[in-house]
Parts: sequence; structure tokens; C-alpha cells
Amino acid sequence: MKLYTHPLSGHSHRAALFLALVGVDADIVNVDLAAGEHKSEEFLALNRFGQLPVLVDGDTVIADSNAILTYVAKKFGRNDWLPEAPAAAAAVQRWLSVAAGQIAFGPAAARLITVFGAGYNAEEVIARAHAVLAVIEEELDGKNWIIGGGQPTIADVALYSYIARAPEGNVDLSAYPRVNAWLEQIEALSGFVSFQQTEVGLAKAA
Repeated sequence: MKLYTHPLSGHSHRAALFLALVGVDADIVNVDLAAGEHKSEEFLALNRFGQLPVLVDGDTVIADSNAILTYVAKKFGRNDWLPEAPAAAAAVQRWLSVAAGQIAFGPAAARLITVFGAGYNAEEVIARAHAVLAVIEEELDGKNWIIGGGQPTIADVALYSYIARAPEGNVDLSAYPRVNAWLEQIEALSGFVSFQQTEVGLAKAA
């Protein structure tokens, strides 16, 4: 397997993190975004959208981080991470959608401003970040993991990276004790690999 990534991409990290958590070795290929490698003819043959990450498993090419989580869980029969029961599978899918929606347009977008100089409205995306964090804080009431139960799922992995690095986008996590406890639980999992930190935003002062 090869995983095409960038060390500062939260989408890339969630894919790399899950591979590590389930003990799957993959060759990591770092794509130079600054040099435009993600827009090269070679890379666009893997993902026409020119986005990271991309997983190559023999003749199978999987683009999109959440699709990679699903593929890896299915390929290796990890029903503990992606349950088969209809209600539990639907609950996982709900939070994968949140990761692709509210997380991407909230904490991830806020971080894009400080790390990559994206031209988003900081006040707007930080407000979106706090809105979704407030929902997750309530969702975690009485739960160790986002869909409940005694173990994490790929939904937790999908949410983790951009929430963990939200302070880099000037999103303060101090008002969310359950979220912080949940982050610590993920970081304590066997096989956990950290998302590279960047000293920007609130992280610079920490």
C-alpha cells in the first residue's frame, strides 16, 4: 500500500492515523503542495480533484480520507472500527458526514487561514468551529466515544485531527472538557501517531 499525504493535512493525518491504529503498514509518499505536485498529471491520474490523501492498494485507488477509513476497515475485517449493525453503521456515517461538513468548514477552515494563508473570513469560520464543538461536547455527555459503546470507531478518527489542532486556527478548546477528555483517550490508543503541530494561532502562545 502507498498513502499519498502531506504532513500538515488533517485529512492526510486521519488516514495515516487509522492505518497505524489497526497496524497496517503503508509506504508514505509526501506530496509537495507548494510545488504543485498535487496538480501534476501523474497525481491527477490518481485523484482528479487534486486532493490528498490518496491510498493505492495494488490496482485499487481510493481518494478521500473518509473513503480510505471505510476501505481499510472493510478490507481488514475491522468490524470493531466500522460496525455492521444498521443503527451503529448509520451513526458512524452521520459523523463521517460531520467531519466532511461542519468540521471541514469550521475548525479545518480556521486552521487553513493560519497555516496556509487561506482567504476565509476568520470570524465566520471560528464561529462555525465553536458551533460544531458545542454539539460534540453535548454528544459526548456520558460517552467515551462519539457513537457511544465501549470502543472507538472510524467516526472518532475522522473527527480527531482537526479538532486536536483547532487551536492552531485560533479556536479555543478550553470550554469543552468532554472534547478534551475524548482527545486524550484517542491519543492513549495503542498505535496512535500524532498530527504534526504548527506554532500558529493559539498554539503559538501555548
